[in-house]
Amino acid sequence: MKLTRAQFLLGGLGAAAAALLGRIGISSAGGTVPGRIVGASSAVGHRLWRMDFPEPTTSSSKRVVIVGGGIAGLSAAWQLQRQGIDDFVLLEMEGEVGGNASSGENAVSAYPWGAHYVPFLNEESTEALALFEDLGIITGNAGGAPVYNDYYISADPHERLFIHGRWQEGLVPQVGFDAADRQQYHAFFAAMDAFKRAVGSDGKRAFAIPVERSSQDLQWQALDRISFGEYLRQNGWTSPYLTWYADYCCRDDYGATAETVSAWAGIHYFAGRNGKAGNADPQSVVTWPEGNGWIVHRLREKLSEHLQTQTLAYRIERSGNGVKVYSWSPQTDRSMAIEADAVILATPRFVAERLFRTGLDMADLHYSPWMVANVTLDRLPQGRGASLSWDNMIYDSVMLGYVNATNQSLARVKTGTVLTYYWPLSHLDPAAARKEMIARSYEDWRTLVLNDLLRVHPELEGHVTHLDVWLWGHGMIRPTTGYVWGETRARLLSQTPPVFHAHSDMSGISIFEEANYHGVEAARGVVSYLAKVGRTAT
Repeated sequence: MKLTRAQFLLGGLGAAAAALLGRIGISSAGGTVPGRIVGASSAVGHRLWRMDFPEPTTSSSKRVVIVGGGIAGLSAAWQLQRQGIDDFVLLEMEGEVGGNASSGENAVSAYPWGAHYVPFLNEESTEALALFEDLGIITGNAGGAPVYNDYYISADPHERLFIHGRWQEGLVPQVGFDAADRQQYHAFFAAMDAFKRAVGSDGKRAFAIPVERSSQDLQWQALDRISFGEYLRQNGWTSPYLTWYADYCCRDDYGATAETVSAWAGIHYFAGRNGKAGNADPQSVVTWPEGNGWIVHRLREKLSEHLQTQTLAYRIERSGNGVKVYSWSPQTDRSMAIEADAVILATPRFVAERLFRTGLDMADLHYSPWMVANVTLDRLPQGRGASLSWDNMIYDSVMLGYVNATNQSLARVKTGTVLTYYWPLSHLDPAAARKEMIARSYEDWRTLVLNDLLRVHPELEGHVTHLDVWLWGHGMIRPTTGYVWGETRARLLSQTPPVFHAHSDMSGISIFEEANYHGVEAARGVVSYLAKVGRTAT
């Protein structure tokens, strides 16, 4: 028995799912597949809403405090270090830094718990380009284009799609459509290519990365006021294959449907990137078995003496010309206070608002919840049609499919692998989806993931050896209609020294380059502020 798409979309497990609990999750040894829900630490984070912390028993001082160890916080720390400021500390609630770029590892392979690749960088993504050069991801230049380390470029086969009972190469559906569908394909992709080349009257690309370097022309910003779904209908693009593809892309990058995100954001997915490489196809990406966790590990090595994990910052106060940062350790149940000249809040803005009240209205900020599962196998998936790829999508599934961790492996013979399954919970509004997420048990999640996997890979029955789940309650900002070029985001961009903000929700698009950009920008702001007030000593 299998869950139908309609049953998934209802949001609850229901009787059909309950019946499944005894059907799926059987290993070759005859027992249930082992595993657990491993993150994130929501119970610790939710202490912020109760605010029941002990009074500080210790105090210290730092030039700068960074709160949050995701890509934005790590980028801010990297930039401070580059500019000669070494007296800083980064506080991270989890046991490891990384945020949405976190990763794990077992005896079979390393694997991601979130972001798993970065496309070749745009020329205007100067902050990310500098970081990639520093980390050895970019090793040189050829004909005016960056040369990327060959070991980090996604290995072939790159991607495939399961549709109509078989696997095809590529993500765009190529099986089962008619002449009318084909005509809509051509018109849609021609329009996206035109947007990619479009330049505003201010000389900027209409759709750029980072978002702040996009054209400010009103003709482009007007697209932010309607949904991407409505934009498709206005142009007569109603092919079920094309609309599925557009919806998939929005769910993949934004964790929300085409009816939820703005047309500007939807078009940005297709038109925003124009990166190239001197040694590879421009459509390729850089990736590692652990996904963007590889980048996190390299930054962690550079910044190790400044990182303080398992530490929850819970209050920021102005103190003279600086700030006082209060934090709490779940391990010791003790609080401490840090006097600092400046603080960078590299957390989602709704968390930052809890730490340092500004009166900002949070009503327009919507964050997508995600479930990510890592499924360990003792054999490789098979299937009719295209062979196992790095990225493997499933047509018309509520989940997005899976990434094969060992696709980058240089081993000539592979006897097992880890598949990272992604599911943006876009079938409900975020608050309801989070409530449903918390209510589901590990066994429920295991059943749902394995049901979807075994539907396309029945040969894997009995070959799943482990399955862990990570629940992201606020996985990424949603670029809902009116957000990217609206008043709320404009207010988020305003900095109030000595408190600085850095997070991808300040862009409305949660991708690596945006988090990196805001982290670097916040660090630059801190350096300028310290120089202005005469506190440049390291």
